[in-house]
Amino acid sequence: MTDARLRHGRASLALSFFVQGVTFALLVTRIPAIQDRYGISDGLLPLFLAAVPILAGAGSVVTEKVVARVRPGGVLRWAQPVVLLALLGVGAGNALWEAALALGVFGLAVGALDASMNMMGVSLQRAYGRSIMLGFHATYSLGGIAGASMAWAGAHWDLSLLVSYLPAVVVLLPVAFIGSRWYADGASVEKGLGEAQGKGAASVSFKLLMPLCLVMSFAYIGDSTVSNWSAKYLQDVLGSSEQLSTVPYNVYMVTTLLGRAVGDFGVRRFGAVAVVRFGSVLAAAGFGVVAVAGGAWVGMLGFTLLGLGLCVIVPQTFAAAGRMFPGASDTAIARLNVFNYVGFLVGSPLVGALGDAWSYRGAMLVPMVLVLATLVYAKSFGAEPARYGGGHERPHTVDVG
Repeated sequence: MTDARLRHGRASLALSFFVQGVTFALLVTRIPAIQDRYGISDGLLPLFLAAVPILAGAGSVVTEKVVARVRPGGVLRWAQPVVLLALLGVGAGNALWEAALALGVFGLAVGALDASMNMMGVSLQRAYGRSIMLGFHATYSLGGIAGASMAWAGAHWDLSLLVSYLPAVVVLLPVAFIGSRWYADGASVEKGLGEAQGKGAASVSFKLLMPLCLVMSFAYIGDSTVSNWSAKYLQDVLGSSEQLSTVPYNVYMVTTLLGRAVGDFGVRRFGAVAVVRFGSVLAAAGFGVVAVAGGAWVGMLGFTLLGLGLCVIVPQTFAAAGRMFPGASDTAIARLNVFNYVGFLVGSPLVGALGDAWSYRGAMLVPMVLVLATLVYAKSFGAEPARYGGGHERPHTVDVG
């Protein structure tokens, strides 16, 4: 029975990661259409885009407090439908205030969703006693590819945002809600662990967590550089066609999926520290290739290396926080998740400002150096649990909730 609960919990959580990948891709890949629909000026658009990760960070902070009373599965069960409905709201509105309201709700809910999903993933990994976090993030990448493909179809056929979003929401909303019946939270199984989480919250040392927070920020600076600047870089710097300039992000997402699909095996075989070091070097090499590329195809090779390298860092950062604070992993992950949005907020403006003031080739060297800085903190991925003792994870029974 225990094994069945673990399998069902793992599958239902993977489904939630997939749904979120679809949802987020549908939003970010249709930003130009959203801007046109609501008449958002170029000057106002960055404020709208910045508001989403800022509110998501707030949602993650609130989730830290909520999970002291409600398990992460309960938060996720309701946050995911709210995110989907907020996406539909973005497509259904007409007035600027409606767009602001829908994006605000999306941001707050997605912060709670990201935090609770990764809390549950770390908890299930502890229950399994082996690395499975990369697999969850692989399904997110798969969802991102599916969502980007849906968005491309909507743009290709000149469909309205509502028509583009409605089929996805109609299908995914009931699927996600039904799938939530099998959520399993491995951290709640031992009698009294809920109390340990509450007491442990105050003992999460920010000093110990800070290296992982920096790595999370560096990784998302790199990721946002690809998502926001790869098309412009290929077209304006490397002289590609407009059609070809759309390829790097798709290639990046595919290689992210492939890297995460096999990454757990690498962690089991070589350990998290070695995998993170390898990923950091590979991602830095990708940025280096992009910076010196003489043509579009060499540039795409660089973005391919980036996807394979960066894809392992974020899941392993969440997993490392869970190992470091096993009695307060929910608190640690909620705090760490805020730096996801810090990196996202910093990355795109940083590269854009450097590109305008200096050169876009030179701007690519900044995320390269930041990703390489992960090597300095790589030992944190193999750290023993703080204050709680017992560095060995072991499988145990889980409650379904």
